[in-house]
Amino acid sequence: MKYLFLNLKRFDIPPELGGVNRLAPLGEWGGRIVAGTQEGLRAYEGEAVFADFFPEAHLLSAGAARTSDSPVQIGCQGVFREDTAVGGNFGAFTTNRPAHAAAALGCGWTIVGHCEERNDKAGILAEAGVTDPAAVCRLLNREMRCAQAAGLKVLYCIGEKSEEQDRWQQVLGQQLDIGLEGLDPAGVVIGYEPVWSIGPGKTPADKPYITKIARFVKERTGGLSVVYGGGLKTDNAAMLASIPEIDGGLIALTRFTGEIGFYPEEYLEIIRLYLGH
Repeated sequence: MKYLFLNLKRFDIPPELGGVNRLAPLGEWGGRIVAGTQEGLRAYEGEAVFADFFPEAHLLSAGAARTSDSPVQIGCQGVFREDTAVGGNFGAFTTNRPAHAAAALGCGWTIVGHCEERNDKAGILAEAGVTDPAAVCRLLNREMRCAQAAGLKVLYCIGEKSEEQDRWQQVLGQQLDIGLEGLDPAGVVIGYEPVWSIGPGKTPADKPYITKIARFVKERTGGLSVVYGGGLKTDNAAMLASIPEIDGGLIALTRFTGEIGFYPEEYLEIIRLYLGH
């Protein structure tokens, strides 16, 4: 089974406010994405799992646009490291998204550990004088435990920065060992982000490097599915599809020049190129 994930970050902001949403009015944006892709994805049922990670404001409209037999699953962009409990905390988590709230909104998935989340947590810890990356992994582990307790599946992202490349096995090994402790592996997919290669002007990770990492992750985790989190695009879909150890990818933007943004028809073309039909 392949896993094709869509991380829509903050692509809902219109261009006049610095964003890239040229697709739909804000209130219709999540539903427009689901409605614009679910029929095209039916051709791949049985071949792949499709999950879209939306900012929280769009989960309801995205969920409402799903047909009863939609191939599109809905996910949220992270959960809090604590949750509600019957007879316990009833929701005193201002600004935070507990996993049970995500489940109540219709989510079946969440993404945890994306490099942007790791950077955010590391920055907060650094303000308190804590610079140990293991502390970040422990916080992410708590989030994933809450996610699984609420019935959510997890895309757990790992990756090394440029200054960590010479010790990538240690860095990724720690992220896996601490992050996955106590989790049900059946509910986890690993997303590999080569952080050192992501962004304008950087050299993308090549096939040998991605293959090397995917083999390492599978060996370390006992065979968990691994998807490429550095951006599945039209220009690397065929290459990634040719790596047996890679089980899918994480898509974000579909257009990187001109009217930059996410467009459903371009997303479906990426899927077609990756799955081969």
